[in-house]
This record gives sequence, C-alpha cells and structure tokens, in this order.
Amino acid sequence: MNAPVNPRSIPSQKVHSDEIRSLFSIAMSNMYRAEVPQYGALVDLVTEINAATLAKDPELEQILRRNGELDRLSVERHGAVRLGTPEELFNIRRVFAVLGMHPVGYYDLSVAGVPVHSTAFRPVENEALRRNPFRVFTSLLRLELIEDEALRKEAARILSERQIFSPRTLELVEVFEAEGDLDQDQAEEFVREVLETFRWHSDATVTLATHLKLHYAHRLIADVVSFRGPHINHLTPRTLDIDAVQVGMPTWGITPKAVIEGPPRRNCPILLRQTSFKALEERIEFKAEDGGSVEGTHTARFGEIEQRGVALTPRGRALYDELLASVRRDVQVGATGSRAGDYESELAERFKAFPDSWSDLRDQRLAYFRYSPTPEGLATITRETILPALDELVARGYLRFDPIIYEDFLPVSAAGIFQSNLGTDEQQNYAESSNRQAFEEGLGAKIANELDLYAKVQQDSIADALAQLREAAGPTQ
Repeated sequence: MNAPVNPRSIPSQKVHSDEIRSLFSIAMSNMYRAEVPQYGALVDLVTEINAATLAKDPELEQILRRNGELDRLSVERHGAVRLGTPEELFNIRRVFAVLGMHPVGYYDLSVAGVPVHSTAFRPVENEALRRNPFRVFTSLLRLELIEDEALRKEAARILSERQIFSPRTLELVEVFEAEGDLDQDQAEEFVREVLETFRWHSDATVTLATHLKLHYAHRLIADVVSFRGPHINHLTPRTLDIDAVQVGMPTWGITPKAVIEGPPRRNCPILLRQTSFKALEERIEFKAEDGGSVEGTHTARFGEIEQRGVALTPRGRALYDELLASVRRDVQVGATGSRAGDYESELAERFKAFPDSWSDLRDQRLAYFRYSPTPEGLATITRETILPALDELVARGYLRFDPIIYEDFLPVSAAGIFQSNLGTDEQQNYAESSNRQAFEEGLGAKIANELDLYAKVQQDSIADALAQLREAAGPTQ
C-alpha cells in the first residue's frame, strides 16, 4: 500500500509574470476602490459607456476582437506613483520586473513646472499586453530643483530614513532574480507584500510645519516627502468614448477637470486623451513637536480616465506636438476652468491639419499599423501572382491594417493632470532641464524607446502577413 502523500511535499506550481501582474492589478484595484469610493463609480461609468460604444460601433468591436484587445479592455488600468530617491527607483524596477513590467519612455515634467522626471513600467511583448496591459507611471522627485538649500537638505534627510519595501518583498525579488519565477504561494505572498507599499497611510512622517514648508515649495514635493511610502495616487480605467465620460461624470456626482488633456475628439483617435476629477482633501495626522500628533489635511489622490488611440510615428508625433504647442501657447486655461471653451474650440480647429482617416494616416506614414491577410487574400493568392509592394497588397485587398494602440504617456498631458489635481495652474520655470542619464543611473537600466517598440510590432506584423500569404499560395513549382 502506498504511503499517503504529504501535501507540503508537493512543490507549488510556478507562476508566469503575466499571471502575477494580473493578481497584483486586481488586488490594487480592489484596494483603491475601498480607499477612494469615487474610483469605483468611475469604473462603473466607464463600463457602461464602453458597452454602449461597442453596441453602436460593430466595426470597432471587430477590430478590437481581431487584435486580441477586447478581453483586455475590462481589466486595463494604469496607476501612478511618486518616488523620492534613486534607491527607491532602483528597487521598484526590480519589483515591477517580477510583474513582467519594464521601463519604457522618459518623461521630463520639469518643463511644465512639475519637479519630477518619469518613466512608465509596462509589459512590452504583444501577448503580455493582450493578457493584461497594466502600467504604472513612475515619477522620481528631483531634489535639485528645490531652491531653498536648507529645505532641500531636510527633504533628503527625511527620505533617507524611510524604506518603502518590506524586507520580505526584497527577499522574494531576489528569489525571482535567481530562479526566473515564483511559485504560487510565493506569488500570492509577493502581491500581498507589495500592496502594502502602495497603500494609503493617514499618518505623516513629518510635523505639520515641515509639511507646510514642503507644500509651499511645491505641493507634489510635500506629497512625496511627507509619507512613509509612495501611495498610489490614481488608477485609470480605459474608455472607448472619453467625451461621453466627461459629460456623464456630473450625473454620477463627480466633477471633472475643465478640459480633456491631449488631442481633440476625432473619427480616428490618436495617442492618448485623459480627464480626471480633483484630488480629495483627506485628514492627516502629523507629528507634533511634543511627540504627540496634530490633525491637518492633504490633497493627493484623484480619479482619472483615459481613451487610447493609434501610436504615431516620429513624423506624426512631430505634427501633433507642433499643433498642441500652438494651442497651449495661445489659449491659457485657468485653474477654475476659465477659457476652457476657447481652448477646446481652438484645439479642434487647429487639429484639422492632422489627417483623420486611417487610410490617410497610413499613406502619409503618420501612424503605426498592424497588418494581417484578409480572407479574400488568402483565398485568391497564387504563386503565379508576384507578391507586389506593401501598398499594392493593401490596394488589392490582400492585406488589411489595424491601428496599433498607443501604450504610453504624454508629458504635457501628464503635467496638465498633475497641475489640475494640485488645484493650480501655476507654471514654475525650473533652471534645470531633462536629465535622462541621471534617471537611468538611479534606475540601474536603460529605458526602452517606445517608438522603436511600435516600429517593431508593425514590421513583425508585415513579415508574418507576407509569410501567411506565401503559405496560402502553396508550394513553388
């Protein structure tokens, strides 16, 4: 008779990073919904509008389904955190690597009066993006931009005394780095441990007087320095119609920001459009000089919604940047929303210079597309048909092209969201400019160029589509 098997002797099944990322993003969403109830209302509103949009636009649903993007829509989120030191940046890169998320894109927000520079941690492979495209926009405070030398040193001292990751988190990171994966038990423990890093804490690590000094230097500096860790400051669901969300938010008791950041409404969406509601004023217990505590308030956490369009080529991005800059230069929207209507009208008018059909965007090489053979192409292609150039294959109906979704962020839009939710339109002019080298040194890795990733996806799809046509044509004679 065989001896009974001890369950503890059976090794736990290994878990892929994509699955750990899904576990984490779901846990993060549940935590944030409990902490910020209006986030839950946003998710419900977006779900309702997405369903209505798909119902009235079967072609859009077909494109999403064909490219494996329909299933990801309901779980898609991006979050944002703000770090204080290069060491924190280095370790968060290691933590996100366990989740299959890697640094893509460098964003200098100091040019818009926000003293941080940033990257986005996200999946980079097509299949990983289809499974769960969770992203975290991660900013590092630039202490050198604090003009007051004494305050700069005090902020550095405060940050040096905190440890944002538990020892167990870093132990599990080391296991992953040594073995290449985690088992089920380790993965679940890892998610629980990392979640604590991003949880909201209503007790500050500084006195109210110190917090106010940091606050007057810049509200974001106070948010980074005054707390024990980088609480998640927003989670963002993806909508298919952000204008409908903007109109619908007040009916759900949510007041949106004055204007939608990014390009105007278009038939063919490009890049990224974002809106949000103002940050919540939350009660905080600050340290008192006598060792007790004193009550105050802090505003940091808010809700955000995004609509994603096609990724643009360098040529397309240059045109976008030029048009957007001209509008922002000529029409300034106040913190209270003054001139919002003028801004939106001018934005729509000037973006008439940006082609608004998929064919024009492709023909003018302004956007990236994913190519695939059509059923007609696969059925009619023969070896006698000499495979012509790409454009001819499209013209004959052998190949179709679908927009490649933009997975990244826009620095001007990010700064606009930050400023809006800090309750100010103040634009500080910092003397320093971008410092990608210092950011990458802290990160301990090179940042991927997002345009290179999109170009590769497009080229790989062309190669795969041509291979399918050749195979359908049959063997050579």
